[in-house]
Amino acid sequence: MAKMASLSVSEYFLKHRILFLLATIIGFIIGSPFTDEIFRHGLIPDLLLTIIFIFGIYAISRKKKHIYIAIVLATPMIISVWVSYVSKSLELYIVGEFFGALFAGFIISQLTSFIFHQKEVTKEVIYAAVVIYLMMAIMWAFIYLILDYFQPESFSFTGNMAPNLFRYLYFSFVTITTLGYGDVAPLTHKAGSLVVLEAITGQIYLVVIVAWLVGMHVSRKSQ
Repeated sequence: MAKMASLSVSEYFLKHRILFLLATIIGFIIGSPFTDEIFRHGLIPDLLLTIIFIFGIYAISRKKKHIYIAIVLATPMIISVWVSYVSKSLELYIVGEFFGALFAGFIISQLTSFIFHQKEVTKEVIYAAVVIYLMMAIMWAFIYLILDYFQPESFSFTGNMAPNLFRYLYFSFVTITTLGYGDVAPLTHKAGSLVVLEAITGQIYLVVIVAWLVGMHVSRKSQ
């Protein structure tokens, strides 16, 4: 009986692994600003970011080689996050952000492949489509942070806002959704070109994925 219950729980987690990743990303986006004020030193946001990477590995765990690649890409990022509590090495932090961007890109590629190999629109397909969009913004946030390290003052921040990962994540979401509040802006040509590229890829993704999902749904119904 206990074995059957354990198996059912395992099957449930396996079936909804993309949903768990989506929930963690949303929790990170919404919860980080509030928990950061309660728990000092960014402990909860860093914990949520680590969980995102773990669930990201789990979400694309259909093939062992994908798991190994994801672990190799995620490990430097996770190490840099937690080592920063004992060692303030900016170089290690940037290396972690670099691998974080690669990891996000890998998750995006695998989930995109997953969507385009499906024959019908399911909940998991919709969850995957949303996760890809959110991971695109996270990937670009890592890229902006890396650029600002190698080329300081690539972005302007209004008020007393300190440039950190969440601030770049905020700017990335504003860019990919083309809201353009103007409180954070690119100051260099390199930054400007990256911002334009994110905005274009974000809009193209929405157009392509919506067309694909609608087309697949209509095709399925007609059969």
